[in-house]
Amino acid sequence: MADGTRHLVVGRLRKPHGLKGDIAVFPLTDDPDHAFAPGRAVWLVNLEGDEVAGPFEIERSRGYHREWLMKIRGVDHRDAWEPWRGLFLGAPADTLAPPEGNEVYVHELEGFAVRHEDGTPLGLVSGVYELPGGLMIEVQGPKREFLLPYRKEFVLSVDRAERRLVVAPPAGLIDE
Repeated sequence: MADGTRHLVVGRLRKPHGLKGDIAVFPLTDDPDHAFAPGRAVWLVNLEGDEVAGPFEIERSRGYHREWLMKIRGVDHRDAWEPWRGLFLGAPADTLAPPEGNEVYVHELEGFAVRHEDGTPLGLVSGVYELPGGLMIEVQGPKREFLLPYRKEFVLSVDRAERRLVVAPPAGLIDE
């Protein structure tokens, strides 16, 4: 992020589509219509989260099965995508719709205070893990740490402004 702007990953580049520079993108956002809108500026981001190239302007895009097909202005041949295949698309955070209600960006969860539904403080989120079974948060409590599935039956409410989660952990998880 050379200019200091925080970019959030909104898609993963898959493979070229056709001969005229279109590429298939797997969306990593719940609002691909907005994130991949024509005219939007995007950056290429690697697995370490570093910008590799950009900004690029989206010329056109459309849903295609579970993916999106997009054309970047100035990329006019499928071979131009080969060095960038498998990278991610990032968009400036301030141009995306903020999370609503009980939604939160995964990268924001570390440091959230965790309280039991009865008001008892349980600890702080110290790690977030994306596992095959879903998202897990690691909570550092006063005596020990524990993992809690980040699912609606366990995470009852999210307060982004106060950086707090209210949870109903499964029976026996936090009992001594």
